[in-house]
Amino acid sequence: MTNETEAARQVRVAARALGNHNLVHAYGHCSLRLDADSFLVCPARPMALVEVGEACTKVPVHGPLPDGVLGEVRIHQHIYRNRPEAGGVVRFMGQNVMALAALAHAPKPRHGFGTYFAPGVPLWNDIQLIRDDEKAKGVAETMGPNAGVLMRGNGAVTAGESLIEAVVLAWYLEDCCRVELEALKAGLADTAPTVPLEAARARATKAGMIFERMWDHMTSGDPELSR
Repeated sequence: MTNETEAARQVRVAARALGNHNLVHAYGHCSLRLDADSFLVCPARPMALVEVGEACTKVPVHGPLPDGVLGEVRIHQHIYRNRPEAGGVVRFMGQNVMALAALAHAPKPRHGFGTYFAPGVPLWNDIQLIRDDEKAKGVAETMGPNAGVLMRGNGAVTAGESLIEAVVLAWYLEDCCRVELEALKAGLADTAPTVPLEAARARATKAGMIFERMWDHMTSGDPELSR
């Protein structure tokens, strides 16, 4: 059982970090699992504008969304249902993620950050917004055990063992898409090397405070963090 006061603070900090690093804008959301049956989701407004102490909403993993919660939060529900280990989910749309999503072109693991999504980022190939359970279930099933999923024309979702991991993975996926776009622009996407699965699994480490250091970078100066 996660302390709800602390959980809400972390959700707000995560929301502002995603907004301040241009991974979301007017749209996007993040959540933190409280227990097997519930999670907290950020306020339904531009994430960089989430205020200190602003209330987050408790959402059931199974059941209808509470009033005022964005329809696409159903994606979070289905990911939490499918993946008991998931502790955080981020729905985002960085510029590079959106460009590849519009092209329906999933990035390959070509550099260190890309290895966290090996053997490759799955693609949900449907342009429609995810506002019903059938589509949300489809996105979660397409994602499977991968750290992320690209949604055609609509950005991406990441999931981690914690919200901190999910936020950092969003940054990693955005950079993975940046590298893929550079390969496409250079005409090297078909010939440039990718990281083999075994090597990718070895490289995608959590040692050395990899996630914690990126989290510190992304949340530096946040008004709800004491340093």
